[in-house]
Amino acid sequence: MNRLKAIATAIDLINDWIGRVLSWLTLGMVLVTFAVVLMRYVFGIGSTLAQESVVYMHAIVFLICAGYALVYNGHVRCDIFYGAASPRARAIIDIIGTFVFLIPTCVLTAWVAWPYAAASWAVLEGSQEGRMGIPAVYLLKSLIVLFAGLLALQAVSLVLQSALFLAGATSSRGRVDGDQGLRA
Repeated sequence: MNRLKAIATAIDLINDWIGRVLSWLTLGMVLVTFAVVLMRYVFGIGSTLAQESVVYMHAIVFLICAGYALVYNGHVRCDIFYGAASPRARAIIDIIGTFVFLIPTCVLTAWVAWPYAAASWAVLEGSQEGRMGIPAVYLLKSLIVLFAGLLALQAVSLVLQSALFLAGATSSRGRVDGDQGLRA
């Protein structure tokens, strides 16, 4: 039981660290967007590279931080049942929802995205803007596969924590109910 709890905690800590580090890209998006607007409308200068960098930063935050959002229960749920449920019922809903919806979605996403990203890597796909853009579309497409992997990894943690809670091995599922995050 302690080993399962340690695995779940390690997964949570990995996604938590990734989310905290990459969350700084949101500030980068704001600053680069401000600079692009300022350059364009005040100085009449355009930068495809800067504009594409905002897209890359947004993709990184949205895709790679999905596991982080799940650590803190930040994903949308159907609160018709979940909101009023007891902690035990929530654990059961989490397990069922993870096996029926989350893991199959992650597997399907990875299965579909793998050849898409591999084809992009095969030609080292670059920006449609040529030399003016970021020559790394293949990296951007690889984020989809990484997204599925990190989210599936966090799904494993959610199942482990819920199962441990149902087995009575933990006083909580490793989380504080609501959006307050990890419990020590």
